[in-house]
Amino acid sequence: MEIVASKSLTAVKHGVILEKTERAFEELGVLNPAIYQDGNNVHMFYRAAKRGNFSTIGYCRFEGPKNLVERHTEPFFVPEYIYEIHGVEDPRVVKIDDKFYMTYVTYDGINACGALATSKDLTSFKKKGIITPKFILNEFTNLIRKHLQIPSIAKILAFNTARNYPLTETMKENLYVWDKNVVLFPKKIDGKFIALHRLFPSIQIFSFEKKTDLTVEFWKDYIKNLPDHIILEPKYEHETSHIGPGAPPIETEDGWLLIYHAAEKREKGLVYHACAALLDLKDPSKVLSRLTKPIITPSEHYERHGYVNYVVFPTGTAIFDDLLYIYYGAADDKIAVASLNLNDLLTELKQNSHEDDIQ
Repeated sequence: MEIVASKSLTAVKHGVILEKTERAFEELGVLNPAIYQDGNNVHMFYRAAKRGNFSTIGYCRFEGPKNLVERHTEPFFVPEYIYEIHGVEDPRVVKIDDKFYMTYVTYDGINACGALATSKDLTSFKKKGIITPKFILNEFTNLIRKHLQIPSIAKILAFNTARNYPLTETMKENLYVWDKNVVLFPKKIDGKFIALHRLFPSIQIFSFEKKTDLTVEFWKDYIKNLPDHIILEPKYEHETSHIGPGAPPIETEDGWLLIYHAAEKREKGLVYHACAALLDLKDPSKVLSRLTKPIITPSEHYERHGYVNYVVFPTGTAIFDDLLYIYYGAADDKIAVASLNLNDLLTELKQNSHEDDIQ
């Protein structure tokens, strides 16, 4: 058990709590879990990868933060449509009113999009389809042309152009700008769903009353004004590549606590960290504070060596007593958890106020 310090803040790493098995659907790895806490029960919906990196979502349950008591031997949630034929990935789960909402990534081998599914009881989810914008690179470029002088906007094009390069012309015609890491807030604000997402390299926010509001015209207007929707951009030394939403935001008296991931460019590749920010309760597009250092960084062997090395990828949380447990994919093939005092984290965040972060 390792204690990692960030100034006065300490996180305790509890190690790996879920590993791959010999079952075909998860023999390559288990990673990036959605967490829903119901009292002492921690429901985990995790990405399960099989040979060839095809993904489904598995299910298990813990009593308390770490005691595994139930694990399904078959996938819980599987690809059904052509746009997810290569996998359903990286779920997040929240409960809003009396319904559960799962956001997840669909992958067809080329395109990654954000999708939504709903459930009344957590035992099965009904797919509602893709909810992120679908624009090929040329369409997207035309929509944001007036903002190309903004570095973060230019990086979106550079990232997706690089993806475009090795493809045939036929494939390019079906290549959309990637949109990943869709995360819903666990309550509506002013009658609207609020969601975070990630058009590389920053974190953006959008809101809607119902899924049918997310039309092509909605997204065209949104993309034309994309800088207005960016709430967090890469800023610190551990964020030199990109950032993205992690776990669903947690409502506290001080604001919405957001645990997000950051990727740092290093000579041997990217290093992924878990980070923290605080958003305004009434207007979560407003960043109240943000830590200048990661709260979890890959230092243990199980985080530094795996399918992808040097990865801490946080996607879910649970709270027991005053401890915040952060569940994360470790090296992209196993699941680990770390904890820290929630009040200490909020105190440190309030000491790192920077309301002008995106001005």
